[in-house]
Amino acid sequence: MTLSPKPGVLDIQAYVGGRAAAPGATRVVKLSSNESPFGPSKAAIEAYRNIATDLAVYPEGSARILREGLAAHYGLDAARIVCGNGSDEILTMLANAYLRPRDEVLMSVYGFLVYKIAALANSATPVEVPEPGLRMDVDAMLAHVTGRTRMVYVANPNNPTGTYLTASEMRRLHAGLPASVLLVIDAAYAEYVRKNDYETGVELVNEFDNVVMTRTFSKVYGLAGLRVGWAYCPAHVADTLNRVRGPFNVNIAAQRAALAALQDVAHTEKSIAHNDIWRVWLTNEIRALKLDVTPSAANFVLIHFPDIAGRRASDADHFLMERGLILRGVGNYNLPGALRLTVGSEEDNRAVVDALRAFLATS
Repeated sequence: MTLSPKPGVLDIQAYVGGRAAAPGATRVVKLSSNESPFGPSKAAIEAYRNIATDLAVYPEGSARILREGLAAHYGLDAARIVCGNGSDEILTMLANAYLRPRDEVLMSVYGFLVYKIAALANSATPVEVPEPGLRMDVDAMLAHVTGRTRMVYVANPNNPTGTYLTASEMRRLHAGLPASVLLVIDAAYAEYVRKNDYETGVELVNEFDNVVMTRTFSKVYGLAGLRVGWAYCPAHVADTLNRVRGPFNVNIAAQRAALAALQDVAHTEKSIAHNDIWRVWLTNEIRALKLDVTPSAANFVLIHFPDIAGRRASDADHFLMERGLILRGVGNYNLPGALRLTVGSEEDNRAVVDALRAFLATS
């Protein structure tokens, strides 16, 4: 008998991150992975360097340093915080701990690819729910709930669309789910949202036993290379995750740098203020070129191109790549007619708009 993996694994299309190289370009501008144009704070870099003499020692197994820092910063119970090697690891751990073969996992048809990967890796069935207008429809999501539904992943704001659910909509979604279904709110871009009707998920976690919120240090804190994420959970979910996670899953350098980044509020506020200005600028300038841009609450915008020879998203991608401007094609997110653009530095933002203007003038 030939050795083979469990059902679902071979149906996975391996995750491919944003491109980082543009062969032939003299200057490369990577705007494909939603990374911060400011990078990490000086305090985070210093904390990372200062830990170098302790690299021979295992980190404390529960990431206590970081958990207690997060608890103090947000007013949470440290015992209900679980840290991970990026929030991706936590999203996957939740699937590993709670999904059984043939369970159904609900997600947006345009949702983060890790959700589907985690479901298939556990022989569960991913159910991709349509999103009219590129925004989650709560009624459509609830209409797909069956007796086999075990988990619901919601990115809020969503990647790659940038759209979000209001606090009342998220509460209505939760209210329509059976108590046996785990609602996972992936708030990776929460820091960028400046909407009065938005809530990260903390309140729902405090109130109910079947809600988890995940967060990351990869975006606004500029620590994507260190892979640090965390989750705020009901006590029983935190206990479950601590049983299945690796015993030293967040290295000591990552913990120290993340804690320093969290405490450098001025750097975080500078990054958010920059994003507020340039996300709006990019949206307006690109729309002025007669291209559709989905309203975004995150640190990226989704640009839609017409299905016309020479003007398609793939044509624009090729044109931009030749000039060293790397955006993210999102065909694997069921959006072949769009490109996702990270909000970059002023210079980089202006360069992309100028290049798009040139592309449309020549195509």
